[in-house]
Amino acid sequence: MNIFKISSKNLVRNKLTTILNIILVAFGIGILSILFLAANQIGNKLEKNARDIDLVVGAKGSPLQLILSSIYHIDYPTGNIPAKDAYKLMQNSMVKRAVPLALGDNYNGYRIVGTDSTFSNLYGLSLKSGNFWHKDLEVTLGSTVALTSRLKIGDSFFGAHGLTGNGDIHKQHAYLVKGILKPQGNITDNLILTNIGSVYKMHEEKHNQEHGHVSGAEAKEINDKQITALLIQYKSPMSVIVFPRMVNQSTNMQAASPAMESARLFSLIGVGIDTLQWFAVFIMAIAALSIFISLYNAMKERKYDLAIMRCLGASKSKLFFLVMFEGVLVTLIGALLGLLIGHAALEVIGAYQESSQAKLTGFTAVPQEIYLIWIGLFIGTLASLIPAMQIYKVDIAETLTKNR
Repeated sequence: MNIFKISSKNLVRNKLTTILNIILVAFGIGILSILFLAANQIGNKLEKNARDIDLVVGAKGSPLQLILSSIYHIDYPTGNIPAKDAYKLMQNSMVKRAVPLALGDNYNGYRIVGTDSTFSNLYGLSLKSGNFWHKDLEVTLGSTVALTSRLKIGDSFFGAHGLTGNGDIHKQHAYLVKGILKPQGNITDNLILTNIGSVYKMHEEKHNQEHGHVSGAEAKEINDKQITALLIQYKSPMSVIVFPRMVNQSTNMQAASPAMESARLFSLIGVGIDTLQWFAVFIMAIAALSIFISLYNAMKERKYDLAIMRCLGASKSKLFFLVMFEGVLVTLIGALLGLLIGHAALEVIGAYQESSQAKLTGFTAVPQEIYLIWIGLFIGTLASLIPAMQIYKVDIAETLTKNR
């Protein structure tokens, strides 16, 4: 007796019920798959982009907004800070490395970031071709920017005012592409890097002095200017106690911890994730109940068939596993279909995301997904157990007599 063949025919015979049960399981598994994939990718992106950054200093406002705008580049800055005050912090004895950022423009949605050579050191950037920016209006492109914009070394383009859109284009100055970065697997893939002098030149018509990388003594030349934020590394772990308090209490700037704000962001996201997880569990509970009812009713309808099979030599244990296999087969198909739907749905979501900096993809997998298949098998086993046990209660003689 071929259990798989018989089970398949029984499921096809009740195809509407079978399809409904598969859809319910697939829907629940699909939601959980999307949540696992999205949470894993978001967590990895948060960790990669904030690695080696102990503190962000910027204008007073929302600390979370400061972190999102300065590290993840997915929000608007809280404002600007005087370059003179920022330079003083850069020289503080507790600071190992300080990276200045000047934001304000974009090209096709990709942010143009004014900074200096310490930015390259902080993120460990390496070139695919060309050189790093050195003079005003020279830029180095992130790998994703170069790929999607099709810009090559030697090409020029105009930036637009603001962090999104191409409304107010700075047509008085064109940027020149000097280099393209290798894929870094972090936010720098989506950035256009230049020096701070370029950002000033775009926003000031009378800015004729040429700037290279702004560091050391050169920073004094911009003391009357403003920048957006500082990315800071500490010399000692002890600085985490003293330095942020000093910035918040004795300056007009604010200090925000990436670790603390990322944890707060995840706690905010976690509320929605938990709600969706419980919704998915509820859907799968309905699926389990539906499978149970369909198999239980099928057992009543197929008592005569089962009695005939017993007469032909099928053991009770074989018939028990036949019913069990039907339930498990439905949930296994549903689980595999759910994983496929989850990956496809996340890829579609990623394709329509407005922010390229936080792009999600379905072309990846996480170890937790194997548990979703086991969950599907468990649901099928649990839902089939009671109907399958009815096999042992079938009275062959009585069943055949009633259906004579």
